[in-house]
Amino acid sequence: MTYALDGAGPVYRQIKRAISAPILSGRLEPGARLPSEHDFMSIFATSRMTVNRALQMLADDGLVVRHRRNGTFVAPQVAEHAVMEVRDTIDEVESTGAAYGYELITSRKGAPPKAIAERLDIRRGEKILRLRCRHFADGIPFVLEDRFINMRTVPLAATAAFSEVPPSKWLLDNVPWSRAEHAILAVNAAADLAALLDVVDGAACLRVERTTWHAELPVTFVTLTYPGNTHRLIGTFTPGK
Repeated sequence: MTYALDGAGPVYRQIKRAISAPILSGRLEPGARLPSEHDFMSIFATSRMTVNRALQMLADDGLVVRHRRNGTFVAPQVAEHAVMEVRDTIDEVESTGAAYGYELITSRKGAPPKAIAERLDIRRGEKILRLRCRHFADGIPFVLEDRFINMRTVPLAATAAFSEVPPSKWLLDNVPWSRAEHAILAVNAAADLAALLDVVDGAACLRVERTTWHAELPVTFVTLTYPGNTHRLIGTFTPGK
């Protein structure tokens, strides 16, 4: 691939245009690896700071994905999430054409934080199951899941094999939900979150907080955090709804 500056305006903007052109034209396909920052410094005869600024602008525009250890890649197809649906994460990943992967990070039983206890109607002395896990698309972190399950409503969750079956799939298969509440937030990745999602520190992320009920009994509260440049939420509405 040949990259050339066009001579118009600041160098970092010229670099941005030079790299974006083959991406937008389709000559560079989603997932293609770009040259390293050091290689771009030689190609454009400029400083690392200038190259980094151009690459960060491309990442902010959703054209590339930057991984702290593995380099910079053309962004994959953007995954869409229906705001008013509760979907299995496996289906979300596979709908993009990617191969699904799963990792259970932690599984603990204990007293929940006060806000979670109130939301899930956890009584004094009761324990809750907290699961933290990652889902992958073609080996790249797709979403970080932090989930609390009310074991009074779902006692079978205490012995479920979540090391093998993702909690979203297990819950959808075993506990029909009758009501759900969503909150959508924008967050910047602190160091621990950035490491888990394999994005740069401070990267923009999309966060969905969801509570579900079964027959008015609180089942689970989950926080789903996605890399912001590869995900978007969609919703379809009609008048009066």
